[in-house]
Amino acid sequence: MKKLLIVGGVAGGASTAARARRLNEDAEIIMFERGEFVSFANCGLPYHISGEIENRSALVLQTPQSFKARFNVDVRVQHQVIAIDKRNQQVSVKNLQTGEIYHESYDALLLSPGAAPVVPPIPGLRNPLTFSLRNIPDMDRIMAQISTQKPKHATVVGGGFIGLEMVEALRHIGISVSLVELSNQVMAPVDLEMANMLHQTLLAHQVDLKLNVGLQAVEQVEAGLELHLSNGETLATEMLITAIGVKPEVQLAAEAGLAVGELGGIAVDEQMRTSDPAIFAVGDAIESIDFMTGENVLVPLAGPANRQGRIAANNIFGANESYKRTQGTAICRVFDLAVASTGLSEKRLKNMALDYDKIYVHGASHAGYFPGAHPVSLKLLFAREDGKILGAQAVGKDGIDKRIDVLAVALRAGMTVYDLQDLELTYAPPFGSAKDVLNQAGFVAANYLKGDTVLCHSEEVANPSVDQVLLDVRNPGELDKVGSISGAINIPVDQLRERLAELPKDKQILIFCQVGLRGNVAYRMLHNHGFDAKNLTGGYKTYQLVQAQF
Repeated sequence: MKKLLIVGGVAGGASTAARARRLNEDAEIIMFERGEFVSFANCGLPYHISGEIENRSALVLQTPQSFKARFNVDVRVQHQVIAIDKRNQQVSVKNLQTGEIYHESYDALLLSPGAAPVVPPIPGLRNPLTFSLRNIPDMDRIMAQISTQKPKHATVVGGGFIGLEMVEALRHIGISVSLVELSNQVMAPVDLEMANMLHQTLLAHQVDLKLNVGLQAVEQVEAGLELHLSNGETLATEMLITAIGVKPEVQLAAEAGLAVGELGGIAVDEQMRTSDPAIFAVGDAIESIDFMTGENVLVPLAGPANRQGRIAANNIFGANESYKRTQGTAICRVFDLAVASTGLSEKRLKNMALDYDKIYVHGASHAGYFPGAHPVSLKLLFAREDGKILGAQAVGKDGIDKRIDVLAVALRAGMTVYDLQDLELTYAPPFGSAKDVLNQAGFVAANYLKGDTVLCHSEEVANPSVDQVLLDVRNPGELDKVGSISGAINIPVDQLRERLAELPKDKQILIFCQVGLRGNVAYRMLHNHGFDAKNLTGGYKTYQLVQAQF
């Protein structure tokens, strides 16, 4: 009879335990969790703080008792594994309630200790008014502070997933919020111009957004906290939430002599084995391999952790299965917008010096003539040589998950932009369009790669050469409403054929409309009349996002 010990009882550990029992009814399975709860929905914590998830109990997916009843797993909460003896295949365990230390032997050991919030060495950061959010006790402390002290203002440091979700939660319950982010954008997985849509919505919801600003010191005063910022400002606040990021919990593994990777996570192979063949590791604590690049990455997401736990259990009980790498597909809600991405961003592609190109499409979540359609802004990144999809990002109020989920599958399948033209997606007016945003992206990218259209980007339009002329083919009323690019000639596309004589044939024409569609019509018209022209991908809307300053 095999004896399996599991360290950590949330996503990766709980998935391993449940899968292990389904595979083997006779194995002895013990799961240790140093906290009070197992199998809880940590991704839902901000939404209980906001009140959207009303019942706290909804966050607890399993209890030690329910896990025992359903899976016959011995779940020991508030038990911390403090040492691993690889030679004798046993662990030392501390009962955190009694202080007792005892030993348990194992045939296989699974590590899923997770990741801990990053706590930078900022003077004064450790104080009773500063909180992080990683588990249910963290959430309870935050909610108790809000309930008892009723702060009117809070500050969130860090504009990643947890930071943005906490900003939204705090605004949802009427607390004024400042968001301090050291980078020039929130939501690092997407590129700046896409993040600019999030910046706009944060400001629209009265968030005091401070980009390119770091927290340098914290001082506790009678009224709360004074935050000393890198831009010289002092910010008064009553509550501080740090969401700077997380780092893998590797102390137990490192002290046991298990290999730790260059990024600071536990090193594992494709079967989720560590450097010791009897010890496996999964989840936020490990370094996994990027699906696109083959590089080691840290991806603290629940989806990969659950899949890794399943594969580890399969291999512990005799299979030889491999984890198929991590794409990092993710989505986040920021007030009324969703932002999602999969694969590589343009930032990473540039850093890797890969040959790529990009297009932008601004479509609708469903048929525009049916009530309730919302804009969908999509950025598609692909290889110049063969059109292979490299990454995608999307922002909008509705339909964002659908588009990125489809592109995540396409990316994993090795599909190209040419394949996007032929995707047969569901269509009815309340749900989509006869030519979906993804089909449109395929048309634009394929036309570009085949040479049927020549595209330019916002950077070129912002700084045209003396041999280039800007042509705005929108209607004058649109220009009055949303503006145009300085120096551009305005000839509406429907008048262009009759007004070609107004354009110079000895210069290159850089065409733009609002989102790129009419610009393509104008490009074909000019090209067919012998003009040298380019069309701005994504149109003036993308140009505004690229040029926006916050």
